[in-house]
Order: sequence, then structure tokens, then C-alpha cells
Amino acid sequence: MTNSRINFAKTAPKAFKALIGFDAAARAGLDPALVELVQIRASQLNRCAYCLHMHTSDARKAGESEERLHMVAVWHEAGRFFSEKERAALALTEAVTLVSEGGVPDDVYARALEEFGEAELAQLLALIFTINTWNRIAIATAKVPGTDERVTR
Repeated sequence: MTNSRINFAKTAPKAFKALIGFDAAARAGLDPALVELVQIRASQLNRCAYCLHMHTSDARKAGESEERLHMVAVWHEAGRFFSEKERAALALTEAVTLVSEGGVPDDVYARALEEFGEAELAQLLALIFTINTWNRIAIATAKVPGTDERVTR
């Protein structure tokens, strides 16, 4: 089957470049392992197979264990696999990604603020915003999982 959807990067290059810049700015200063966990969880929630494949592959290349990757989807029940900081990030990722289902609860936000502090929390929020945008681009344009078409990111 031929993909009849647009290539967003080629069709909207200014918007695409701006998003790449936002993505790079968002992840600056964050732990790379945490970045991948957040991107994996948002991609799971958004059911974005393209991004999920990409970020689990990136996490493996960065040395993430298979065991932890398998536990991301059930992190609530798999507490011993994730630090308190990672758990706070995953909770915030879920709340922001699923914002239409109840907003971002005060306790989730407060826990993230406590673990990250204001500046790092702002970076984390920006990261969550960018992965949700990437998920929507990949889903809307029918990106095929396993075909990593990234330019330098």
C-alpha cells in the first residue's frame, strides 16, 4: 500500500524545523534516559507505533534495559524499576498527554515540581509537549513503524 499522505517535513519545512528546534531546546539538560522513558510512555498512550518503535530503539542504543522498557506501560505497578523522579515524570507525562480526561491534577504537578524544581520541570513539560506533537504528526501522516525517517534531531 502506498502512503498517500503528505510528507510533513518536506511540505511544511519551516514548521518542521521549528519543531526540531523546540524538541532540542526541550531536552537540553534532561537525563537522556528520562527523555526516552517520557517519549515511550506518551507514544504508548497516543498509540503511535512509529514513535514507540523509534524511542524504544533509541533507548536500547543508549543502554536502557529490556526489563525496564517492558515495564514502562505498567510503571504504576512496577515501582521498583523506576526512581521517584522517573515515576513523577511518567505521572506528569500521562496527565499532560491525557489532559482531556481530567486535566493535570494538583498532586501530580506538585510531585513533579518537588522532584524536578521549576527550571527542570519547565524542560520536562516542553519535552512532553514535543513528543505529543511528534506523535500527532506521525499518526496524521501515517508514518510506518520501523522506518526511522529522522533528519538530525
